Amino acid sequence: MGRIFEVRKSSMFARWDKMAKNFTRIGKEIAIAVKSSGPDPDNNPALRRCYLNARACGMPKDRVEAAIKRAMGKDTSNYEELTYEGYAPHGVALLIETATDNPTRTVANVRMHFTKSGGSLGTSGSVAFTFNRLGEFKVKNNGLNVEDLELELIDYGLEEIGEDSEGNIIIRATFTEFGHMAKALEEKKIEVITAELTRIPMNTTELSEEAAQDVFKLIDKLEQDEDVQKVYHNLK
Repeated sequence: MGRIFEVRKSSMFARWDKMAKNFTRIGKEIAIAVKSSGPDPDNNPALRRCYLNARACGMPKDRVEAAIKRAMGKDTSNYEELTYEGYAPHGVALLIETATDNPTRTVANVRMHFTKSGGSLGTSGSVAFTFNRLGEFKVKNNGLNVEDLELELIDYGLEEIGEDSEGNIIIRATFTEFGHMAKALEEKKIEVITAELTRIPMNTTELSEEAAQDVFKLIDKLEQDEDVQKVYHNLK
């Protein structure tokens, strides 16, 4: 740990740069957080995380507040978080996280995308074991020393720490210590830009550029689906 590294989201996340997709994704996360633990961010860590990520992607405050009000209403959709696993062409592992109010529709669409792209939708557990679930924090480097910070955070579930290409510090913590790490950063008054749960492949697959394009075509189709929140892969 302590090394400088580039945190790659790969081209599978390129569509997240599109504002509409980002806002939809965060809107669902807000709905799930509010339904689970209420509308007060002071007592709802998941909602606080939504606020952070909404700000990072430029989601206006009034849209965040509107999403919270909708989630408090009786007629709002109840989203169910479901994960699907499978293999893209050339044996690349895919893990798809969704938030849906219609699981029948979602699984049918995900299966269709796999089938049409030459991949195969797997059973639960067929791929998840190849990914390590971690909490990831991007924090502002306001003169922080990465090595010193590593020593300070080691007791809060720190897995790895480094810098991205923009000079921000990336902190990864074990999944079970996500809340513990979030609280530690808050208490140390370290400015957090984004905070999210992510999945990092433990092993990667290397393909030719042509073969990789087959994989990214499937990922692109999945990411365009309205029920899909995140897509992870193990393509190098």
